[in-house]
Amino acid sequence: MASLDSISLLILFGAVLVLAGILSSLVALRFGGPLLLIFLLVGMLAGESGPLGIHFDDVRMVYLVGSLALALILFDGGLRTRFATFRSVLAPAGTLATLGVVVSSALVAPVAVYAFDLNWIQGLLVGSMVASTDAAAIFFLMHARGLRLRPRVGATIEVESGTNDPFAIFLTIVLVEILLSGGKSWPDIATLLVQEALLGALLGYLGGHAISFMLNRVTLPQGLQAPFVATAAIVVFGLCQSIHASGFLAVYLAGLIVGNRALRAHNAIVVFLDAVTWLAQIVMFVLFGLLAWPSRLPDQLLPALAVAFTLMLIARPAAVFLCLAPFGFSFREKIFISWVGLRGAVGFFLASIPLLVGLPKAQTYFDIGFVVVVVSLLIQGWTVPFAARRLRIAKKRPDVFHPRVELDLPGQRNQELVGYPIVAGSPYLRRGITPPWAKLTLVVRGEKVLTPEEAHGVHEGDHVYLLAPPEKAQTLDRFFADLPPPKSPDPQLLGDFFVSGEITLGALAELYGLEISESEQDIRLADYFVKRLARKILPGDRIAVGSVALVAHRIKDGRAATIGLQLAESDAMTLRNRVQSWFGRLTSR
Repeated sequence: MASLDSISLLILFGAVLVLAGILSSLVALRFGGPLLLIFLLVGMLAGESGPLGIHFDDVRMVYLVGSLALALILFDGGLRTRFATFRSVLAPAGTLATLGVVVSSALVAPVAVYAFDLNWIQGLLVGSMVASTDAAAIFFLMHARGLRLRPRVGATIEVESGTNDPFAIFLTIVLVEILLSGGKSWPDIATLLVQEALLGALLGYLGGHAISFMLNRVTLPQGLQAPFVATAAIVVFGLCQSIHASGFLAVYLAGLIVGNRALRAHNAIVVFLDAVTWLAQIVMFVLFGLLAWPSRLPDQLLPALAVAFTLMLIARPAAVFLCLAPFGFSFREKIFISWVGLRGAVGFFLASIPLLVGLPKAQTYFDIGFVVVVVSLLIQGWTVPFAARRLRIAKKRPDVFHPRVELDLPGQRNQELVGYPIVAGSPYLRRGITPPWAKLTLVVRGEKVLTPEEAHGVHEGDHVYLLAPPEKAQTLDRFFADLPPPKSPDPQLLGDFFVSGEITLGALAELYGLEISESEQDIRLADYFVKRLARKILPGDRIAVGSVALVAHRIKDGRAATIGLQLAESDAMTLRNRVQSWFGRLTSR
């Protein structure tokens, strides 16, 4: 019975620790502190050096939980990434995720070799353990401070952090194998890397399509679709790891495939994975806090700080400036991307691998990883919002959005019901503007549920429900928020957004913050095309209005019936032209 009691107490303590971590997140939200650090502190306070004095040294459990948690986090990251976003920044983000990891590792290695009396392979191991970034920490901090990154900068950071984890994990495991057994040449390592990456990419692609196919073809009981997707993602990960393919790359690509296909219960899956990945990160950092030995850290603190500051101030900036040189990022954008290379869960996870395999100086590696992650979260974590504002990389995100209600429709994969309350200052109520892919379906007024025809218009205080594609639902937020007109165009609403040609320039200016002369306020967009072009309107015709480009999309009776909105090309060239120009200058020297 004593063993049963000990298990019961373990369950109780574990649940209390996780609950404390969840509640402590309120402190981070209130004061803007890095949330992951709160969970780590909870684990340290519960550990053998803390008040609770719990003895914990089960590295195998930490590795198992860390693997599953990272697999789910990467799958969720892929699930939320649009193909358009992925393709638009694949070149710069992919370069950062591969060459950037190598450059960071190589620049950190000499400091680790000198500070800890290591050989060069051990120094490279230290560099590879701390080379990958943590997007979850970055975007949580930006959201907590109400900031929204420039789309291209945010997408680059997002895709880089999702794709550099598999590369850093592979590099770390290879270096650990070399230290344990030796015998691998660098050409062999490169060949192995390519093999694992290609096999992982293939299995991730096939796995993503298989998950989507099964979810849409097999009728599961309500509520089981989301657990099925999460479990299937772990199956893809486990299969790849068991045959020495890159499971972390595979699970990210599987999430990317699943997230960009029409699915049953799309909203339920996203909500479920929100909770699962949140809990996974909490458990990971509580366990890492339990595994830490604060009493041993003073002896390692100064040399570990040297590694941390070398990474933040030299290695990461050098990697960013080198890798992004061909892609037309501004100096301020490169400075910001350099500074937001926060270290998080992957750093701890990789630092636990030497402990798991019994590598000489394994505790030293863990201590270095521990200090680097904590310093990164403390210094960079608290200053990311400040850096974004000072470098003018982020816009203030108004905290006045009203709750959006999303309802999945059984048997329908391409549409869902999205509901909003109607408030006085919303662009929808002021101008009646909605995108053509959102169809008003229901109006709730008081205790009555009305069709749009029965409602005879929408009034303040109503609740409206629209049919919209699941992946575009968030785009509607701006139209139902009680906001003043913006001072500048909002890039988040541009790209694949369309309006009717009967909308006036004045309405467009109010929504996007454009400067329109008084004489042109009441001109319809279709008439504006005729006025500006003075010829037959063709699909694809473009007109610049300030920093927004109007693109004729659908033509009816010689007029632009539907018009797309994009950011107009300014004096800066498109990405292709920038790359061509850069290579042209390079080859002409």
